[in-house]
Amino acid sequence: MGGQVSADKTAAAVSLSGVAISFGSGASLYRAVADVDLTVQPGEFVAIVGPTGCGKSTLLNVAAGLLVPSAGSAQVSGRKVEGITRAAGYLFQADALMPWKTALANVAVALEVAGVGRAEARERALAWLARVGLKGFSERYPHQLSGGQKKRVALAQMLIRDPAILLMDEPFGPLDAQTRTLMGDLLLSLWQADRKAVLFVTHDLDEAIALADRVVVMSAGPASRIIADHRIDLPRPREIVDIRLDPRFHALQSAIWRDLKAEVMRAYGDEFAAMGLAKTTGAA
Repeated sequence: MGGQVSADKTAAAVSLSGVAISFGSGASLYRAVADVDLTVQPGEFVAIVGPTGCGKSTLLNVAAGLLVPSAGSAQVSGRKVEGITRAAGYLFQADALMPWKTALANVAVALEVAGVGRAEARERALAWLARVGLKGFSERYPHQLSGGQKKRVALAQMLIRDPAILLMDEPFGPLDAQTRTLMGDLLLSLWQADRKAVLFVTHDLDEAIALADRVVVMSAGPASRIIADHRIDLPRPREIVDIRLDPRFHALQSAIWRDLKAEVMRAYGDEFAAMGLAKTTGAA
């Protein structure tokens, strides 16, 4: 994905208006998302949380142009989304590195497919590998890298194109807790340097609060919708371990969890009830 032409830099980075997503038809029709309005301003970091299967990734796919909404509209930088959103970089949960290419080649190819010469692409890729802490790993293949190192290569691969908007779908989900924290700090450091708009999906409420300017809460499906939008008024720049010790962090965590808990219980109600958990968690 390269940059879109003539994007309106004064417009919202991402704007979803009345977006609904349905799958199937007739008796098998499933309404995944219903009437979602969401705006991400330039330079804003917005995290989306909600129960499993509530449509968080579906909204990312609409913004990326990978999924056409059943109703409503999506705009990126003031332009209607029609086809792949070339102003956006997308970082998936699953590794998308090419196993037959080195770390250097995996990063450089993001420029080469856009027409940048091989020598220049490799030079810029080396600089990006250094920025993500992999200066000495350029000739290693994905199978020779740890999970965190592969994520850093993928991050460099996305950022080297200088996308205006970052769409991130549980990017650190498969990592262990310590590596996940380090990756969060790396992302914050890179983001702080140029303040791109970010739409970040996560199941981890603490991660959402530590990273974002706003945390948006989605209801359980079907017909999932946005039920809360919390402003995260924690100081920046942030380091994740330190910010989690801030009393304001815990106040935000408690407030957002009150909105999220009922939806998690609704999504897993049958399973929780079968385990005798409904009373202990306060579910109706």
